[in-house]
Amino acid sequence: MHQLFRLVLGQKDLSRAGDLFSLDDSEIEDSLTEALEQIKIISSSSDYQTNNNDQAVVEICITRITTAIRETESIEKHAKALVGLWDSCLEHNLRPSGKDEDTPHAKIASDIMSCILQNYNRPPVMALAIPIAVKFLHRGNKELCRNMSNYLSLAAITKADLLADHTEVIVKSILQGNAMLLRVLPAVYDKQPQPINRHLTELLALMSQLEQPEQYHLLRLLHVAAKRKQPEVVQKCIPFLIGHLKDSTHNDVILSILIEIASYEPVALNSFLPMLKEIAERFPYLIGQMARIYGAVGHVDEERARSCLPFLVSQLASMEHSFHHILLLEIKSITDTFSSILGPQSRDIFRMSNSFTAIAKLLTRQLETTKARSDRSKSLALHTALTNDLSSEDGEVVESGDTPASISLSEIDPLGQGHDRSPFKGDTDGSQLVNSSVSHPSIIHIESENLPETVKENYQEETPDTTSRPVEYHDKLYLHLKENLSKVKAYAVEMGKKIPVPDQCTIEDSVRSCVAKLFFTCSLKGHYCLYSKSSFILISQEPQPWIQIMFLFQQSLFPEPLSIQSRSVQFLRALWEKTQTEGAHSFETAMMESTFPQQKDLDQVQLHLEEVRFFDVFGFSEAAGAWQCFMCNNPEKATVVNQDGQPLIEGKLKEKQVRWKFIKRWKTRYFTLAGNQLLFQKGKSKDDPDDSPIELSKVQSVKVVAKKRRDRSLPRAFEIFTDNKSYVFKAKDEKNAEEWLQCINVAVAQAKERESREVTTYL
Repeated sequence: MHQLFRLVLGQKDLSRAGDLFSLDDSEIEDSLTEALEQIKIISSSSDYQTNNNDQAVVEICITRITTAIRETESIEKHAKALVGLWDSCLEHNLRPSGKDEDTPHAKIASDIMSCILQNYNRPPVMALAIPIAVKFLHRGNKELCRNMSNYLSLAAITKADLLADHTEVIVKSILQGNAMLLRVLPAVYDKQPQPINRHLTELLALMSQLEQPEQYHLLRLLHVAAKRKQPEVVQKCIPFLIGHLKDSTHNDVILSILIEIASYEPVALNSFLPMLKEIAERFPYLIGQMARIYGAVGHVDEERARSCLPFLVSQLASMEHSFHHILLLEIKSITDTFSSILGPQSRDIFRMSNSFTAIAKLLTRQLETTKARSDRSKSLALHTALTNDLSSEDGEVVESGDTPASISLSEIDPLGQGHDRSPFKGDTDGSQLVNSSVSHPSIIHIESENLPETVKENYQEETPDTTSRPVEYHDKLYLHLKENLSKVKAYAVEMGKKIPVPDQCTIEDSVRSCVAKLFFTCSLKGHYCLYSKSSFILISQEPQPWIQIMFLFQQSLFPEPLSIQSRSVQFLRALWEKTQTEGAHSFETAMMESTFPQQKDLDQVQLHLEEVRFFDVFGFSEAAGAWQCFMCNNPEKATVVNQDGQPLIEGKLKEKQVRWKFIKRWKTRYFTLAGNQLLFQKGKSKDDPDDSPIELSKVQSVKVVAKKRRDRSLPRAFEIFTDNKSYVFKAKDEKNAEEWLQCINVAVAQAKERESREVTTYL
């Protein structure tokens, strides 16, 4: 042991204790374990609690030791001695006195706790510390318990298995009022579900007493528990979850749990459908999730299918267009499973109108009629009556002979948002083709007067009668797809997990050639959705791979091969022809000769998505089987981040002070990304510029500033562009830069989505 440590601790010399701070950390590092053992002897003496001199010496020495351990990063070397001293504190009184002052041993425990548990990402240290740490939860010191809970929550992130053995102790601490530990339970549930299940009813009873973040962690626990498909847990969960659906703070998270349960135990939700309907009417933005629950229950048997369909159909008539594709998918899935519900007239119903309101009206009548449909003459009479009195979107009566053609429900198109206007629009000089209603999957309606001539010729030959006939077998595209249908479907499913399909696609002329303007929105559109009203826009210099991707995805939705006469194929062919160079393959030839895109094209598409940071704000959800925005995929972050003042990320960044690239002047600042702003902590220096915070709604783009490496761009610096200024920042390393980039892009999308919603509300 260092001579000064020997003097101070051996003689308990308070006058020399301060001199320990004059020594270099490396000079005393080898002495730290021996010094900790000597402190343990002193603090265990019978008179320590009343000896102020000894207490002062110990406090100063512990502060010097923990500082040296942190600076030399030698925690693993001295962990055993540090934990040993910590453990010895449990043998003494830790309860604060009447003046709320910590006891001498509580002070030691608190100082050592921060030194040890700040290293929650070091498994060897945590293996020694956690068995001791949980013992402090029941020693009557609330402040010590609260701080311990914070550190244990961090430890659960990296080493949940170490905490799992102490689940029973943790649950009991929560039930005694230490709600902060709720955030630990989701991490340990998979390892030790039984102690939690035994006390689940008691834990749920705490909900009304909890703060909002703690309520979220309790719900997250239920989500983890629901995934294990345990009947006893489901029985306890459902009434609780339904009871809290009226709370707008958590209802989208609760519905995610109910959707999970509905996927394997739909009957358990059947009796709660009236309450869910009431919630849907109160919170219309939840209709997408409600539809999935109704769809799951509707698949149980025909009786439940008939009880669920009226709700789905009624929402089809009243909801905004963004929810139509979800509703139609659920309706189609149920009616495909129980084909007798709509009978043979189902295809005709969806051909007779270009209005979702009218489709819903027809479906409602059809559902009512099928309760009584066996006489064929009644069926024909109904068909005639429905056709004659069907009203179009503008209220005009459409006679059966003039019924506009549209795709049937069995041909739900991923390229239609369900708008009641033509998806094809030509500008005056023919420079672009626009699909104004591209959204998968929904219905496309085509008005022939707006089509290019190449499309119009084939389109005008079709009548409502011929659309229901089998495809002619001289259609080469149809025959090709028929031979390769299973391969196409399998390929499209796997491709769809890596590359998203756009909701809208337009072809525009540029200086050199045509470009594709692609629009992406979130399929779930939850409460905190980033892209329910706004869109992520991507400009691609290579339109044809995207057209082929849309074509393959389109085919994957249908049980039968597409033909060249299909409305969606006509649209895609029109897009292709706009991009087609002289002498290049036609759309049909290209799709047949190279059914699947070349790998280099797919790699380029994916690289482009990475470069524009698409994957920062979108991800493929295996559970939903669709691409969803960051907030809908991570509702736990959405709930926390949308609380007032809660930062999405914070930390130090270097900001470039001079715009010229050849001058390298950087200033380190502490930045916080919260709400609609990127804020920085102003320094004390007079030279520190008094810049305003960056308003995220004004950010136009975020660009990586990085050197290219072999396989990808690994950024450390990035640049934020607003409408009138740009900022260059540098993170401490590439991983930290990636975290900042994702969080900034998420926050920018969130700010712009909020603006879009405000504009929509105003209008």
